[in-house]
Amino acid sequence: MKRRRGDVYPWRLVATGLSFLLFGIGGIVLRVLVFPLLSMLPGGRLEHRRRVRAAIRRAFWLHVQFMYRTGVLTFEVNGAERLGQPGQMIIANHPSLIDVVFLVSQIRDANCVVKQGLWRNPCMRGPISTAEYISNNGSPEMLEQAADVLREGQTLIVFPEGTRTTPGQAPVFHRGAAAIALRGARIITPVFISVKPTTLTKAEPWYSIPDRRMHVRLRVGQDIDPAAFNAEAPMPIASRRLNEHLHHLYLKELASS
Repeated sequence: MKRRRGDVYPWRLVATGLSFLLFGIGGIVLRVLVFPLLSMLPGGRLEHRRRVRAAIRRAFWLHVQFMYRTGVLTFEVNGAERLGQPGQMIIANHPSLIDVVFLVSQIRDANCVVKQGLWRNPCMRGPISTAEYISNNGSPEMLEQAADVLREGQTLIVFPEGTRTTPGQAPVFHRGAAAIALRGARIITPVFISVKPTTLTKAEPWYSIPDRRMHVRLRVGQDIDPAAFNAEAPMPIASRRLNEHLHHLYLKELASS
C-alpha cells in the first residue's frame, strides 16, 4: 500500500524543523516589517491593536496550514463559531507547544495571557507586546489587568495550568484563572485540546516526533455562567469552587476524548 509523503518519518522530521524555523522567522518579519507598516495606517491605538491581532491571527492560520500540508499533523476544530464573543474568557488545557497557535488562529481580535519568559524571546517579544497581550507574572496587578480587558469587552484566552501538561498526568489548574473570570468575564467557554500521539510536550524536544502524524483536536464546550459561582460567596470561596468545577470538568472531558 503506497504511503503518503506525510507518513514518512524522515520527511516529517524535516518538516517539523522547517515549521519551527518559519515560526521564528515569521515573528521577526511581523516585528520589523508588518507592524511598522500597519502603524502607518490611519486610526488610533485600538484600531492599530485590532490590525496587529488580525495579522497575528493570519500568520498563525498560515502556520497551521503549513504544518497540515507538509504532513506534520492533521487537525479538527469543533465549535469555533462560538469563540470570540465580547467579554468571553476562553479556558483551555495545554498539552503541547502549539496549542496557542491553533486557538489564536480561530479567534478574531483575541487577547491572551502568555508565559512571562516569552517577553524575553527575540522572535515573540515583538508580536506579544504590540498586540498588548498580558504577561503571566502571577502578580495581583496581572489579575486585575486581565479582568479589565474582559470588562472592556475583549475576548481573553487563558491556560489555567500556566505551562504545558506533564505527559501522563492530569492537568492541574491554578486558581488565578478562576479569579480573573469571576472578576470580569461575562461568560466562560472551555476548550478541550487533545494531541495524539503526544508530542511537543514539556518533556520533549522538537525533534522527538512520534512514529506517525499527530492529530490535534479542539472541541469547544458549553458556556459557563460565572455569576452562578459568585452568588452569596466571598471571592476566595467562589474562586475555589469555580476552579474545582473546571478541574473536574476537564478530567471528565479529556478522559472521554
